Amino acid sequence: MPFIHHLVHEYGLLVVAIVIAVESVGLPFPGETVLIVAGILAGTSQEPDIGLVILTAGMAAFVGQTIGYVIGREYGYRLLLRYGAYVRITTGRIKLGEYLFLRYGSKIIFISRFVPVLRSLAGILAGSNRMPWPQFILANIVGAFAWAGTFGFAAFMLGRQVEHVARPLVIAFGVGAVIVLAVAIVFISRHEAQLTAEAERALPGPLE
Repeated sequence: MPFIHHLVHEYGLLVVAIVIAVESVGLPFPGETVLIVAGILAGTSQEPDIGLVILTAGMAAFVGQTIGYVIGREYGYRLLLRYGAYVRITTGRIKLGEYLFLRYGSKIIFISRFVPVLRSLAGILAGSNRMPWPQFILANIVGAFAWAGTFGFAAFMLGRQVEHVARPLVIAFGVGAVIVLAVAIVFISRHEAQLTAEAERALPGPLE
């Protein structure tokens, strides 16, 4: 934290933009920590301005996850088609992934923005599963600015106390996400045939 505090203090919004964007593309960078530190600095020294912090963080998150989506769509999907069979990702399962992102993609993108690790992978997963572009853009921009506004403004209002509040919240979100993910995996595995049939009806024909 002291190192990140120093970087944000010295380079301001540039660090906020770079770290959050890189994290949103798919790399494990401390985007949430940088946002909180910038919010604290805005609340204690009035520099940088909290409005610019939230705007910068939201835009960086949106742009980074959009790049992740493009990477997933252009390369992740091709890898699934070419090598998926080697890891038991059949044509039916590829269609199932597309179907789930078609139906629930907006919820996945929005919720994942508040969960570490999932926040980094959501764009690539959405692209690999060919989530419709307009649906992804809307969910991405809403999730990015909701996340930036929530954590940025909380840090601004609560100052350093938010560091102690954020940690258990992040843990709670993480535990909740793991539970939801586990339940989803169990549900999908038990109903895979039914869901695959629904996916085939929704997405008929061969894969492109």
